[in-house]
Amino acid sequence: MSLRNERHLSMGDLVGRIEAGEIDTVVVAFTDMQGRLQGKRLHGRYFVEHVVGHGTEGCNYLLAVDVDMNTVEGYAISSWERGYGDMEFVLDERTIRVLTHLPATAMVQCDLVWPDHSPVVQSPRSILAAQLDRCAERDWTALAGTELEFIAFEDTYEAAARANWHELTPVNQYNVDYSILGTSRVEPLLRAIRNHMYDAGLDVEGAKGECNFGQHEIGFLYADALTTADNHVVYKNAAKEIAAQQGRSLTFMAKYDQREGSSCHIHLSLRGTDGSLVFWDEEGGARTPLYDHFVAGVLATVRDFTLLYAPNINSYKRFADGSFAPTAIAWGLDNRTCAVRLVGRGAGARMENRVPGADVNPYLATAAMLAGGLHGIEQELALGDELVGNAYTSDAPRVPSTMAEAREAFATSDVARAAFGDAVVEHYVNMADVELAAYQATVTDWERRRGFERL
Repeated sequence: MSLRNERHLSMGDLVGRIEAGEIDTVVVAFTDMQGRLQGKRLHGRYFVEHVVGHGTEGCNYLLAVDVDMNTVEGYAISSWERGYGDMEFVLDERTIRVLTHLPATAMVQCDLVWPDHSPVVQSPRSILAAQLDRCAERDWTALAGTELEFIAFEDTYEAAARANWHELTPVNQYNVDYSILGTSRVEPLLRAIRNHMYDAGLDVEGAKGECNFGQHEIGFLYADALTTADNHVVYKNAAKEIAAQQGRSLTFMAKYDQREGSSCHIHLSLRGTDGSLVFWDEEGGARTPLYDHFVAGVLATVRDFTLLYAPNINSYKRFADGSFAPTAIAWGLDNRTCAVRLVGRGAGARMENRVPGADVNPYLATAAMLAGGLHGIEQELALGDELVGNAYTSDAPRVPSTMAEAREAFATSDVARAAFGDAVVEHYVNMADVELAAYQATVTDWERRRGFERL
């Protein structure tokens, strides 16, 4: 099996390092519905003697809980009635990496299967893999890059919790968008994340400041879509760990406060499996009709798939006019007010989906883009006119503004059911129902401030 790059390890390399005493801990992890790494830390010797070639197991409730890890009702795959049995973790040897921010530790990411070895189709990695298989049937591969923003604070995670996550101190006290001085102030954290992620096999581009106080972005080179999603979740987890090691914290919430939210713009293009261009006609120097169909399909399914782009209650607070987060379902050439921005020429021609926030699950969002794009190709959907000017003040259709609206669009979408299957749709509709019920039962501090004395 070929390595993704020279910094990844083969299974033989990993076993050799364990035998030599260089690695003593192996993190075996998969990505859950919320986009988090879940799994186990295994002793190196146990990993070599009992897990290599066999995998390991974990409770199937891990794909049927809320963000607080509460068991909840409504999931077909996991319940008290079904006994909360096991799933098998199948090691993907392409993902083996050393985590240099942790002592003598390596990680391998996993696919999930049932005890009969059939895939757990509700797993985010399986959902993306299914769409990639659809591309492969046409001799295409998908290339993707995710631009993930976060806000960093001087407070530890423990101090933030004691303060009820109020009045935290951001690492910058002013807008540091593209500021070298502003990022120098935070360089010990940013540098540690960049360098440790390079060691872990990610191809790091660089770091830049963003608009909100303490907001930053670390960029990584695009790769095939599965590699990008795998790297995304490793980076997101490691960035929090590295911040904690430095006595700081950071959040990937889509909307932390009333200033700018944190985005995760996703860039996507198709190539032939032979490396040929799919989205660009070199001879004509223009987009191909297939590219236009793909973009038309993504636009046509934005409302249907917003639940996969914006998977939390908080996600929808980010969609605000004049905020660099989209509200209009439209496309434009290098136009950051639109939901879809087309950039690049030739091999660099790609679409940027600006709908997802930093809280997105990269597997689900990329799968949704591919499903929408393939729908556009199959139906030969025509791409409407480019939006020129300010999309915020246009009469273009709007991105759903609440999770309830997005949930209904996803639940009733024929395209979603055709692309993902009923089992997947019902699973993630239930995820939305659980979140909506929890939110609707919660009394917020905003309500208390407005109503305690005056109402």
